[in-house]
Amino acid sequence: MNMKPLKTSINITLDEDLLTKIKEYAEQEDRSVSSYINQLIKKHVKEMEYED
Repeated sequence: MNMKPLKTSINITLDEDLLTKIKEYAEQEDRSVSSYINQLIKKHVKEMEYED
């Protein structure tokens, strides 16, 4: 059985223009803003690990 990873709720503050763009991109991919930000951070972490 495949278990989904645990998620933790947090609060963040974003620049308004950045949030607007993130909402647009999330909508284009039919994702929630939270899901889209999670995807972005995962990609960034993988890239950072690759550079090490």
